[in-house]
Amino acid sequence: MAFEKAPQRVFPRHPINVPLDLIALRCGVPEDLPGRCTDISEAGVGAVVAGEMSAGQQVAVELRLPNVGVPVRTRAVVRYQSRLRCGLEFVGLSVEQREMIRYWVYRSASEPGSIRPGSIPKDERVGAAETEIHIVTPEPAAAVRRRIRIGRRGFYALVVCALTLAALGWWQWQRTWNELESRPLVAESGLRVSPETMEKRIVTKVDPVYPEAARTAGTQGVVELDAVIAPDGSVKRLRPVSGPELLVQSATQAVQSWKFEPYLSNGQAVEVGTTIVVEFRLN
Repeated sequence: MAFEKAPQRVFPRHPINVPLDLIALRCGVPEDLPGRCTDISEAGVGAVVAGEMSAGQQVAVELRLPNVGVPVRTRAVVRYQSRLRCGLEFVGLSVEQREMIRYWVYRSASEPGSIRPGSIPKDERVGAAETEIHIVTPEPAAAVRRRIRIGRRGFYALVVCALTLAALGWWQWQRTWNELESRPLVAESGLRVSPETMEKRIVTKVDPVYPEAARTAGTQGVVELDAVIAPDGSVKRLRPVSGPELLVQSATQAVQSWKFEPYLSNGQAVEVGTTIVVEFRLN
């Protein structure tokens, strides 16, 4: 019933069977979706695409028409999709690209045994929500023999937009990763002990070596390290939190060899997290 109620097309579609390549954005990342074009006009195409898309989604389209030397590259909007079959409406199709489609229509109509342009079997019509697509009367051969040129600025603009969205997605991922990195280390026991408590439990403490480069530059200050202390009292993991870069490595190497009295929970030695502060002073 939906087919019968669909509005009459001003310009019928032309059946065609050629490969079709789509570029769609998935979370800001371009994704190539292969497919096949089933019908075409100056307004859009019907296709079978190996991927899910949603109505209103913008994509980049590339297809090569028979008897035309250069591919058609343009933007399109998804108007519907049902069981991998979809309808795409062209956006910003150039005059040269419209001439390419008209030329293909003219050539396919003149070939012996070809399907008459605009005649698509009724069972091939999928969905009533497809975009209105139309056909124009083929022009004389003399009118279509002029040189065909393709404007690529629209296609390149879409690629630039896709790359920009990908960069924004990467930036968002990097910011999230940095936020995760800034969180304190978590011990297996889930316990975190104050720096004052763990300082009282130090059994072996090695003073850091003052880096010569830092001494020459007059660099001093406090290095803060996030640490996980193993059940046997050794330093299991360390991560710098703050402090002068020239001093962080020396502090990390020294604290790595520190030894603590095992921390007991319910009478058993457990792994704990804590913060260790190392101070560097020139005098």
